[in-house]
Amino acid sequence: MSSAKQTAVVICPGRGTYNRPELGVLGRQFSDKALLRRFDDMRRAQGQDTLSELDGAARYSIARHTRGDNASALIYAATLGDFRAINPDKIEVVAVTGNSMGWYSTLACGGALSAEGGFEVVNTMGTLMQENMIGGQLIYPFMDSDWHPDQARKAELLALVDDIDRTDATLTLSIDLGGMLLLAGDDAGLAAFEKAVPVVQERFPMRLANHAGFHSHLQTPVSAQGRTRLSADLFRQPDLPLIDGRGRIWWPGACDPNALWDYTLGHQVTETYDFTHAIAQAAHEFAPDHFIVTGPGTTLGGAVAQSLILTNWSGLSDKSTFQSRQKNSPILCSMGMDDQRKQVT
Repeated sequence: MSSAKQTAVVICPGRGTYNRPELGVLGRQFSDKALLRRFDDMRRAQGQDTLSELDGAARYSIARHTRGDNASALIYAATLGDFRAINPDKIEVVAVTGNSMGWYSTLACGGALSAEGGFEVVNTMGTLMQENMIGGQLIYPFMDSDWHPDQARKAELLALVDDIDRTDATLTLSIDLGGMLLLAGDDAGLAAFEKAVPVVQERFPMRLANHAGFHSHLQTPVSAQGRTRLSADLFRQPDLPLIDGRGRIWWPGACDPNALWDYTLGHQVTETYDFTHAIAQAAHEFAPDHFIVTGPGTTLGGAVAQSLILTNWSGLSDKSTFQSRQKNSPILCSMGMDDQRKQVT
């Protein structure tokens, strides 16, 4: 990365990114200890394990650390800490977006929620998802392992999803995630899909542990409960442009905070989240030098790269063109990787 200031779109990850390797990341990297104490106090007041207790546990537990009420808060704090660690002398952040739960982090990083307001939103919604636990999610790729775009295969899979949903089962596209489809449904819908598709790359279709049927009409009760618990007064004008799960841009100075509240607790909860389109919008509207994926973890980088390939950004057409570009003139920086983190902090 050259010494001149570079532009970047920051991308906030969603659920499933705080895994065993990330245990202790807040202790290691979250520099604002007073803010972490405030988050801990907010959790304690709800009778929940604090982030310091969860992050400082002797060992990682899938049952404990991937629960919606715990995972969401851990991921939010790690993301916010990383965002604040980006060096403004090196990097000018021109917009923020995120995947799924990462929309809540986007709101806080972009200034539409305070750090504590964002924590309240993410902790409330993560808890409601866990308490209701309606439906589940699975993930399945339509790109091959070399990341060649295959829109015909995608269309076939989505037609299958529609066919299954027209039976007594429920199945819908939850997140359009680069070369992957995240599906939400009831057990009958997920099982019917698993039965209908071949196993690819030795691990897909893969059910996601402790995930409800996010971004689907199954979450309508959660959306209603969120609106009751979270006030529109938490929301304000953002400091940075925010790109939502439809690819819509919320511009500073031109936002209706009530509309932002309504989208966040309405459409964003109950309708498909189009992460691929959000990344395409980020690329074409802001043409940044870099795309910075905050931690925790490193799992979102592939989906960002695939989304850039799908929008044919900067001549990227498959995995090898992306890797060659990364080697010569990196466009993607994953803060979950120490060597890449150093380039932007």
